[in-house]
Amino acid sequence: MNTGPERLAHWRAELQAARDDLYRDYQSHRRPATLLAGLSQAVDQLLNEIWQAHALPGAAALVAVGGYGRAELYPQSDVDVLFLLDDRLGEADCACFEPLIALLWDVGLPIGHSVRRLSECLDESRKDITIQTNLLEARFLSGDRRLFRRFQQAFQQQLDPQAFLEGKLLEQGNRHGRFADRAMLLEPNLKESPGGLRDLHTVQWVSRALGLPWHLAGLAREGLLQPAEVRRLNAAVRLISRLRIQLHLAARRREDRLLFEYQEALALELGLAAKGPRRAAELLMQRYYQAAREISFANELLLGILRQRQRPIVEIAPIADAPGFLQRGNRLDLADEALYEHMPEAIFQTILVLQRHPELKGLTPNAYRALWRASQRIDAGFRRNPANRAAFLDILRQPRGVTQATRLLHRLGILGRYLPAFERITGQLQHDLVHIYPVDEHTLMVLRNLRRLALSEFAHEFPLAHRLMREFERPDLLYLAALFHDIAKGRGGDHSTLGTVDARRFGQAHGMAKADVELVAWLVREHLSLSRTAQKEDLSDPEVITAFARRCGSVERLTALYLLTMADIRATNPKIWNAWKDKLLRELYLASRRVLEGGAPVQDDIETKKEQARAALRLYGYETGVEQALWTKLDDVYFIRHEAQAIAWQTRRLLPLLRRGESIIVRARLAPIGEGAEVLVYAPDEAGLFARICGFFAGMQYTVLEAKVHTTRDGFALDSFLVMDEANRAVAYRDVLNYIEYELAASLRARPPLADLAGLRLSRRLKYFPIEPELALSPSDSGHSHVLSFTAGDRPGLLYDVARVLSRHQVELSSAKVNTLGGRAEDVFVLKGEALAEPGDRLALEKDLLAALQPA
Repeated sequence: MNTGPERLAHWRAELQAARDDLYRDYQSHRRPATLLAGLSQAVDQLLNEIWQAHALPGAAALVAVGGYGRAELYPQSDVDVLFLLDDRLGEADCACFEPLIALLWDVGLPIGHSVRRLSECLDESRKDITIQTNLLEARFLSGDRRLFRRFQQAFQQQLDPQAFLEGKLLEQGNRHGRFADRAMLLEPNLKESPGGLRDLHTVQWVSRALGLPWHLAGLAREGLLQPAEVRRLNAAVRLISRLRIQLHLAARRREDRLLFEYQEALALELGLAAKGPRRAAELLMQRYYQAAREISFANELLLGILRQRQRPIVEIAPIADAPGFLQRGNRLDLADEALYEHMPEAIFQTILVLQRHPELKGLTPNAYRALWRASQRIDAGFRRNPANRAAFLDILRQPRGVTQATRLLHRLGILGRYLPAFERITGQLQHDLVHIYPVDEHTLMVLRNLRRLALSEFAHEFPLAHRLMREFERPDLLYLAALFHDIAKGRGGDHSTLGTVDARRFGQAHGMAKADVELVAWLVREHLSLSRTAQKEDLSDPEVITAFARRCGSVERLTALYLLTMADIRATNPKIWNAWKDKLLRELYLASRRVLEGGAPVQDDIETKKEQARAALRLYGYETGVEQALWTKLDDVYFIRHEAQAIAWQTRRLLPLLRRGESIIVRARLAPIGEGAEVLVYAPDEAGLFARICGFFAGMQYTVLEAKVHTTRDGFALDSFLVMDEANRAVAYRDVLNYIEYELAASLRARPPLADLAGLRLSRRLKYFPIEPELALSPSDSGHSHVLSFTAGDRPGLLYDVARVLSRHQVELSSAKVNTLGGRAEDVFVLKGEALAEPGDRLALEKDLLAALQPA
């Protein structure tokens, strides 16, 4: 036995040469299955050589398991092997495999191994379905073949196919649950996400356990798959396998996530290039999601068929109000599998039967497949058929099951066939740092969120929106607006305008009442306006409220827009919805509704606010009149822009310290909205003050959501900030608030120079998909100030850098609204300063601001 350094080097070189040859062939022909099988064969040969070169017990076998046992070895995958021993071997025999395992690592094989006796294998597999699954794919490599056959026979005898099937279904459900929030994200896991390769493996494992062929061709011969299904599924698997191979080669490690840094390169590998406004990476992701949908369909179909084979349903009954349909157990089936061929209008009727019969929990596999095949019968004639048009609208008008119905229609490709524009956005991703879902998935989530607002069990989440949704007479019009609000994404123009045309054309073609068509079209056109106004405009300005109310024109439109906007934002990215946005939308809705109902845009005048604040102060033992020591220094603008409770809190925290002669005061509390911290800063007004405050919060990695800047009549700044940490969590700990109060005050007293901040990293997404900054600086409507608005990729310290530029140009900040959408900053500042009056100075300011907005 020669396993010295020379032999080790030989084996290492042999393995590398085989891999290099396979990679060269793959680069020429791009055949994933050939590469995976070739890598497995190369490792087979090497392991056999090494096994033969060692003096090992005769009653032992080397067995490939897992993906390697399936002969699908990816470039950086583990080589999973089992050292199978006869039960008569002792501990000393087991120990002799340890040097062999170490040598395999030295050769360059990422070994995943287990050393077990035959009885131990059987015992462990009975207890753990994961071990059982690995052993199900066991493949003999070397050693005692008779021992391996004994293992196979004993393993098959103890395997309970029905229990295995149910266990894998439960395991898949748990896996889908773990990856559900990432299934449609920007960096899906090619193996584990729903629609990934693991979904196909699950079908193959169950098929093996049931004694059926595990490969697609064999499943087709068994009648489980049809030729067209095999072709489409093979194409999907080839694409995802190819992507996984390229990921492993590019990362030089086992990496199954489609990470940002590899997406553009992988798109080029597939021959994709940017098309119009869409990046090559976005086109790549669309192809991935379409392939994932094919695998998800096959997974659901085949597991349904296999489960039905194991437990045939014998309870069959016709459905009285639905001729042509049967109830098979708790599933809907067809009385005639050719139903859709001679009656295509039954496609939508199938969905309506499911909605009207809550006892039905879905379709039988036969009905599922038949409905999927029927999607190909949806053509221009089908779309023009009045019966089909009426049935589609009826689906949206049902009191239950709308979300499930639209998702089912989408999974089966019916929704995209009926609305061709919807098919174009299927799987379409946008690297805009805001949306984390493909447009189709986002759209269906908006519809789901609208339905959720109407359900009593979720009334506690948004009580006002729940009440409005329950009172809204035509929720189906909201669902249509949800379907069309982003349907024109990726066409290169204003998607709101283009989508409005699509929505109006749809409504007119479907014979909807003119008022209904106009409401849906208006909602599509305006679906961003409420959010933009709430997050960028000064809601304390009566003119802003009046103008927005006039834009809506009626309470019905305003209410519909409010509900759609809430559902839209919450379906865009879970991280961008917070209590602050909820508060802004609600305030704008209520103020605009007062105007539309004949009231004043601002509910309370200044004197009323002051009286409410005094009443709050009296609850804390303050006598009437003591507040005047502070309030005489404040002008009307302060009282207009702050709520009564905020005025009372600020007064209560400042008065005792002002009596003691304090000149720099910082106070913090948990924000009344329930998330983040509200921070009050009182200090001598001077250049750079706002920048220093922003720099402090940037150093804490806190985001400033809103800033209200005010200067008292005696030259002090009285500023308030709403801040949150990066995860938008509540600042609930008193020590954090104490830290802000003490350290920020100390920083303002020290007046450090406005230096660059260190240790702030750019997000990976922004690094690979940067946003080109956009900036606008123009006089306000009043003419007394200027409004600065900009869009840029958000990053730590961005607001601090902007504030430093304003300080250098001696520009004063009156207010700031900082709107962060995922990784996208859309901020609005109200500015004052002499530099803004001169065109040359304004141009220099804009130039410096654009430089500050560039990614660090």
